[in-house]
Amino acid sequence: MKILITGGSGLLGSKISEKAMEKGHDVYSGYNAHEAEFGIPVKLDVCQGAVLQKTLKEVEPEVVIHTAALTNVDKCEEDKDLAWKVNAEGTKNIAKLSRKHKAFLIYVSTDYVFSGEQGLYKERDEPDPVNYYGATKLEGEKTVKAIAKDWCITRPSVIYGSTPAAGKVNFALWVIEKLEKREPLKIITDQYVSPTLNTNLADMILEAAERRLTGIYHLAGATPVNRYSFAKLLTEKFGLDTNLIKPAKSEEMKWKARRPKDTSLNVEKAKGALRNKPLEVTEALSMLKIELEKSGEFSS
Repeated sequence: MKILITGGSGLLGSKISEKAMEKGHDVYSGYNAHEAEFGIPVKLDVCQGAVLQKTLKEVEPEVVIHTAALTNVDKCEEDKDLAWKVNAEGTKNIAKLSRKHKAFLIYVSTDYVFSGEQGLYKERDEPDPVNYYGATKLEGEKTVKAIAKDWCITRPSVIYGSTPAAGKVNFALWVIEKLEKREPLKIITDQYVSPTLNTNLADMILEAAERRLTGIYHLAGATPVNRYSFAKLLTEKFGLDTNLIKPAKSEEMKWKARRPKDTSLNVEKAKGALRNKPLEVTEALSMLKIELEKSGEFSS
């Protein structure tokens, strides 16, 4: 299968590229600032329709997996024009061209499309974002539904993994690196999420691509947990000093954008439909530890 991945150098995109190549697919990894490590690197900007059109015409992908986005929540609040351009208009370009070239489109959205007032959200629950990042990603969902012919919308939550990607360190690696240096951390106790290992997510997305699963799927970790508890589980798994983690409240953080309180996701639909199931947090952290030990980044 011929796959074009946008955001191919990112935390999720790079893992999808790596896993897809292992399975023998032809992989084209779109990137902007950081060249993709896996697959055939393709320089592209989702905001430039003409460049995208040229790329899709040359590649002729059977599947487009759209992971590229401006995911910095505070940056989206500060620069709304850029956030809209990348997350809304960029997704519109991808949806139009996927339809034109008869490619199956998988759009990676976010748990932040929800208000956080409820928690354990199901796919049919009504989105109601509380910040601009969530609003632009929701606009992307609407665009995909309206324009793309064959599509799947996936919603993960707090993606983490064993390697930094595109110059960024994810939440899990940030916690581990800080505690290895014995630096104390303040982690909030009042935000619940469904932390999602990128390896598990990549496997689920690839299965959805191979089987052409359509509709909305919550592809996230199977354990709802607050960020403080997740950090504690991390430190316990890696044998680090849990006393360095101090509980905090959201109002203590100097954030530009409001964070929803509970965007944990119900993953029962994915559990029933997929062979690659959403992982419980303990199993996912065991996998993360194995990956880090293999890479030499951590030794127990």
